[in-house]
Amino acid sequence: MSSIGTGYDLSASQFSPDGRVFQCEYAMKAAEMSGTAIGLRGKDGCVLAVEKVITSKLHEPDSGRRIYTIENSIGMVVCGLITDGRAVVNYALKEAQSYRRQYGQTIPLKILNERLSSLFHAYTLYSAVRPYGVCIILTTWTEENGSEIYSIEPSGVSFGYYGCAAGKTKQGARTEIEKLKLSSLSARELLNEGAKIIYRVNEDSSDSDTKFKLELSWVGKDTNGIHQMCPVNLYEEAKAAASAAMEQGDSDIE
Repeated sequence: MSSIGTGYDLSASQFSPDGRVFQCEYAMKAAEMSGTAIGLRGKDGCVLAVEKVITSKLHEPDSGRRIYTIENSIGMVVCGLITDGRAVVNYALKEAQSYRRQYGQTIPLKILNERLSSLFHAYTLYSAVRPYGVCIILTTWTEENGSEIYSIEPSGVSFGYYGCAAGKTKQGARTEIEKLKLSSLSARELLNEGAKIIYRVNEDSSDSDTKFKLELSWVGKDTNGIHQMCPVNLYEEAKAAASAAMEQGDSDIE
């Protein structure tokens, strides 16, 4: 960090002379070091897609997953430090269980988003703790409210989205998402689009030679409102569509 940050980046509770909280900026950088994650909101469901980077040939492909189910209808993707992400997931699970015990129903995504945003913000207020080095994307689909997506940054800032991205190539992913007419696409179609975007931004990144595994999950009318990992047949179909799109792009360049 530049000289202006000297002495002002030792605590999350301290502002620099120009009004910055360097610990929050460091946490955001940590979140941007991991593979890209996107959330897409369609007319009858939502899709989460993740570029899970495989850093060693000795790792099991399914270990270190990035997508979690918080409630039957709520999915979460974690982008950033895996250990911080697990702590956030455990907190979200406890909040969901507490709400169900108290009210006898699934916690609304808006309320879960508010509680997690408050948690993230609380970890920027005290010198004894540090901000979580993760960005998270929450998604759900219900008959009453339809598709919903929220994203939370390490500072606690949160917004609702039609489509969002996080990770090392989030800007490129956002550009690709903006090209889609999300409101007219079904969740099944979004699986293919999500895979295409992940493959495309991976090829465009400086780490394009690094191996990665595509993770896909969805929730919507086709899943009866239950968040689940993408079925094998649809997963393979999405990967094939992404590979075909990449080959088509290469041939157009030639």
